[in-house]
Amino acid sequence: MIRILMASIREYRRDSILTPLFVTLEVILEVLIPFFMAGIIDVGLANADMPYTIRMGVVLTCAAFLSLLCGALSGRFAASASAGFAKNLRKDMFYRIQGFSFSNIDRFSPESLVTRLTTDVMNVQMAYQMIIRILIRGPMMLIFALVMAIGINRELSMVFFFAIPILAAGLIYIALKAHPHFEKVFQTYDHLNGVVREDVAAIRTVKSYVREDHEDNLFRRISQKVYGRFVSAEKIVAWNAPLMQFTMYIAILLISWLAGELIVQEEMTTGALMSMIVYATQILSSLMMLSMVFVMIIIADSSARRIVEVLTEESSLHDPEHPVHEVKDGSIDFCSVSFSYSGDRDSCSLHDVDIHIRSGETVGIIGSTGSAKSTLVQLIPRLYDATEGTVKVGGRDVREYGLDDLRSQVAMVLQKNTLFSGTIKDNLRWGNPDATDEEMRQACRLSQADEFVSSFPDGYDTYIEQGGTNVSGGQKQRLCIARALLRKPRILILDDSTSAVDTRTDALIRKAFREDIPDTTKIIIAQRISSVEDADRVIVMNGGRVDAFDTPENLLRTNTIYREVYESQMNGGRK
Repeated sequence: MIRILMASIREYRRDSILTPLFVTLEVILEVLIPFFMAGIIDVGLANADMPYTIRMGVVLTCAAFLSLLCGALSGRFAASASAGFAKNLRKDMFYRIQGFSFSNIDRFSPESLVTRLTTDVMNVQMAYQMIIRILIRGPMMLIFALVMAIGINRELSMVFFFAIPILAAGLIYIALKAHPHFEKVFQTYDHLNGVVREDVAAIRTVKSYVREDHEDNLFRRISQKVYGRFVSAEKIVAWNAPLMQFTMYIAILLISWLAGELIVQEEMTTGALMSMIVYATQILSSLMMLSMVFVMIIIADSSARRIVEVLTEESSLHDPEHPVHEVKDGSIDFCSVSFSYSGDRDSCSLHDVDIHIRSGETVGIIGSTGSAKSTLVQLIPRLYDATEGTVKVGGRDVREYGLDDLRSQVAMVLQKNTLFSGTIKDNLRWGNPDATDEEMRQACRLSQADEFVSSFPDGYDTYIEQGGTNVSGGQKQRLCIARALLRKPRILILDDSTSAVDTRTDALIRKAFREDIPDTTKIIIAQRISSVEDADRVIVMNGGRVDAFDTPENLLRTNTIYREVYESQMNGGRK
């Protein structure tokens, strides 16, 4: 796990090395300061030696200033290294997620990935900063102060050798008890993010049904659960500070008591006692620092494991060793294809699909909700791999193509397509980054979007809000179709993507497809029979199986499902 995380340090390796270097110098100077003070007290002031006092005072001042400077530099480099490490972690995770297949995304869930990219990375960032600074400072301070204390009086220093093991045992016990609670906290965070994400995305529905109170209560319950689990963890961790302070004060009291007798017996000087107390404070405060790092590592450990899960997740889809780069034509063949989202052959969504679509053909797909219409077309650009059988495009198994090469020739307008924040031109150029203004207009003419875009004051430079909230559903769908057309694909898939468009506009879009892109294979999933009645052939889906695949005219005579849909819609239209 550590090796995987450390790979994200990269260009911040220098800052990560300089931080402990300056921390070490800072600690050495801090440890020398009590030694210089003891000299001033025992030699300079005790003997009224003013030149020595002034000389040591200058040395003491310089040591304090250099210690301050080293501390400031170590803080600067630590901040740079940790922030850079976090930046690279987020970048590496995001790039990894971009390569995930749909099944990988389904495994993690979007809200969990958001938590890992934000809260978990922040926890690891804080832990890393404490590790390269405080985790270095604590042991260094402990070792150097202990050496100096032993040099002053070996017997008094034995107090530390009793205090340190007791404190260490207490800290380890606290860590082991708190760790499971923090793991539960971050799992609950995922749920919290899911509730917020769902509520914000469906805010119009919430307000339409006046369900604000219900959503408030739902959020309050999950927020209370996060609070409760954090409190459970913090109650355990809260014993950290009292344990540290109790140990520190007992040690200082023992040293003061024992050293007092030594001073009375003139076996120890006042300056040495003062130095011993300072070293005691430094030793025990270094342990307190270590306990703080220890707690942060406990919290960050759960986050780090969740981050590593993403970084080590292998996409279920891979390019072949020697990929085919050219898609010859738009022909599609499903050869005995079955598919299961879970990979379990006993719970397939598609069963034994065997159909063959000619290049340039217009094929409609109809079927009831849940009949696996969308699942069927998602196998064409290899968003998922078939569990059994073979899907071919251009006469070759889709697994033989490079993913980018295949998907560049298969344009999909999904059921819930998205517009991104930016101008209309910015959104259209998702289909083709090098598209000219005239090419964008032509694509919009084909999708019947040019008329309403031209009516906007800023035309194609009109700004689209995030999610396309400032355009209607039908306008959004037409812009998404235009975006797909700009790719000039061999296969165009419309997954119920004219559902928000009126029948006249729908007919104009299909007419433009027939006349302007006759060589492109067009697959149209629709609920309206009018959207597929002029297709070359229509696939009728039923329960994940192909119930029929024929021309609309033949289906009207021979297929019960198609005829029932046709009659219900046509009769409903006449009423």
